[in-house]
Amino acid sequence: MKNRIIIYTQETCNPCHAQKKWLKNNNMSFEERDVRKNPDYLQEVIKLGASATPVTIIEMNGRKEVVLGFDKEKLTVLLNFD
Repeated sequence: MKNRIIIYTQETCNPCHAQKKWLKNNNMSFEERDVRKNPDYLQEVIKLGASATPVTIIEMNGRKEVVLGFDKEKLTVLLNFD
């Protein structure tokens, strides 16, 4: 089953840019949600308990994982990268 990746970002967030580049380099598609352009996205991030971006949601096999910050190690494990 294909993973669905959603990244909450903002334009001035350097870790957000780094994470998006890293995912692209690993041929992973994702949906980007800019918290500054849509107040609903900001509320979603707050409900997740986050206070900074990036916040990543990975939906896979009927479950949802949330990754706070650009945690390359956790993302690697969740996305099954070698």
